[in-house]
Amino acid sequence: MLHRHFIPGIPIIEWIRSLWQRCTKLLFPNSSNLSDVAYEEIIMPQYFESKNIETTAGSYLSTQYLHDRFGLARRDIDSVLPITSNILKYKDVELQLTDAIAQEPRWPTECKVIQERVNHIDYIPPLPEPYYVSTGREPKPKPVGEEFGTVIFNYSPISATNYFSRSCSGGTTVLSSSNSISSCLGDLNNVNDNFNNISSKNQNDLEFESRFESGNLEKVIKITDSYYQLHLRRDMYTQRHMQWFYFRISNTKSHIIYRLSIVNFCKEDSLYNDGLRPLLYSTKDATMHAVGWRRCGDNISYYKNDSSDEEREKHTLTFNITFPHDHDTVYLAHCYPYTYTDLQEYLSAISNNPIKSRFTKLRLLCRTLAGNNVHYLTITAPNCNEEGRKKKGIVITARVHPGETPSSWMMKGIIDFLIGESNQARELRERFIFKLVPMLNPDGVIVGNNRCSLSGKDLNRQYRTVMRESYPSVWHTKLMIRRLMEECGIAMYCDLHAHSRKHNIFIYGCESKRANCCGKLTEQIFPLMLHKNAADKFSFENCKFHIEKGKEGTSRVVVWLMGVQNSYTMEASMGGSTLGSRNGTHFSIQDYEQIGKSFCETLLDFSDDDPTKEKLRNKILVRLIKEGSSADEPTNINLTDYSRLK
Repeated sequence: MLHRHFIPGIPIIEWIRSLWQRCTKLLFPNSSNLSDVAYEEIIMPQYFESKNIETTAGSYLSTQYLHDRFGLARRDIDSVLPITSNILKYKDVELQLTDAIAQEPRWPTECKVIQERVNHIDYIPPLPEPYYVSTGREPKPKPVGEEFGTVIFNYSPISATNYFSRSCSGGTTVLSSSNSISSCLGDLNNVNDNFNNISSKNQNDLEFESRFESGNLEKVIKITDSYYQLHLRRDMYTQRHMQWFYFRISNTKSHIIYRLSIVNFCKEDSLYNDGLRPLLYSTKDATMHAVGWRRCGDNISYYKNDSSDEEREKHTLTFNITFPHDHDTVYLAHCYPYTYTDLQEYLSAISNNPIKSRFTKLRLLCRTLAGNNVHYLTITAPNCNEEGRKKKGIVITARVHPGETPSSWMMKGIIDFLIGESNQARELRERFIFKLVPMLNPDGVIVGNNRCSLSGKDLNRQYRTVMRESYPSVWHTKLMIRRLMEECGIAMYCDLHAHSRKHNIFIYGCESKRANCCGKLTEQIFPLMLHKNAADKFSFENCKFHIEKGKEGTSRVVVWLMGVQNSYTMEASMGGSTLGSRNGTHFSIQDYEQIGKSFCETLLDFSDDDPTKEKLRNKILVRLIKEGSSADEPTNINLTDYSRLK
């Protein structure tokens, strides 16, 4: 196991140099060049600065680095780590050897960020929220240019090079925009010349803001007092992928029916055509009534723009909205937000729990282009006997696409279940070694991208690459998987995603090419069992097991090619379900977390070596073959048959 140790930058440079030389000579007497070279490459704050690493945040000295750079044996390094910890316990400099968890988000330097932290309360709707039912008479206003209205918000961080170059901790902070116009003019004029078009504020105007973590809104044009035209920001360093939105509106009036049109969506089709409604969060309702995110909007329509734009064809989402209170601050979002800071706080709580930390270890997988941490969790029961060596690995990853927030909520449901106190959770910990990477693309999550990292590329098409520097989280995830396969084997891999154009929750798998009956369709057993355990959310008939052209670089396919037969992508609709009693209703945060729990329960049934469970799986396989199930059209086994077999 790789240990990564935190060494904060210290101003007393020469004192540290002396201490470092004494420590390295004592601990590694046969490595004469370690002291001077490692000091220059690891300790010196000037080195951190030249590499765009903030000295107060520190750097990581790993056993892998010492092994590769200086030829030191890992067992020798591991044996002296406790000694090193004792030697470096000096109050004057507060050198620590510890795994850093909490970290302030690092932003590209061109990004401006408001100072206050955006928080949302947890909330479960008392009843599932229904889809919007179209009348066919919804208005479809044509997008117009700035000359037909007044630009009241305009924020587009621009890089002179149009590629990522530098980052800073916390971003370039600005004052909160209680007055969006003055804030934009005062703080952002140097970033975007378009702010010269912003007119003076009218006291009745809605006030917009998106300069916070995961926020995405580029421009707002006020057409009338009640009609606003909105533009989303492209993924940074790209010209595409306008889909995710998350922004704040202040100075609301409750007696006015507003119309908002987001006019530059990039996807031709959307669940907004099939009943999906946007999400609204009222800070007054949260404070007064403990009500959080809920669905909003009426007269909803999604359509192709009628324009001769030379750019890619764009689409508009338009809807009416009535705000619940006067002078409220509300948030609108495409789906339930889950930020990098949310994850950091969640992981810190787990790590600091004295009970859960016994079987849960948090480690740093790598750092991103911007220097943000990519952590992974190892969850397993501690074993001191030979039985522990028989455990196989389960690897689950999430949030490679920043705009697919349901994947984070599903991951949270999985983690909550695995670190819980139920007998099922204990049995899973006894049976498997879980390696979980909750957020593969924190850079994209932080800046409010929909699909890409700061490389400007979709990370889920880069798993065949060997470009470690450009796609560090992908490279290190593959390395972790390869090592786990060598050590104990991997029983299953699953990458969690969300879908903006399909209903329900479903799985993409990889079709087995084995000719014999025993190997055929085995990849369909787990998804079918999951469908039976979550019949109102998960659709087996929506699953596909054919590897499409263009998917060869995805994690699912590459891990399958590495030798993991049960390699899956699990997609959760950003809308909701068409199944059973949940037909025509939106998914809630609780639903996404619940499918994570169902995933774990199904994994237990799927892996149980009890003869009864094994017989059940064999009968399911025989039935799938008999019913003619295929990679493109999986055949469901009806519930009564399944119950009888079980």
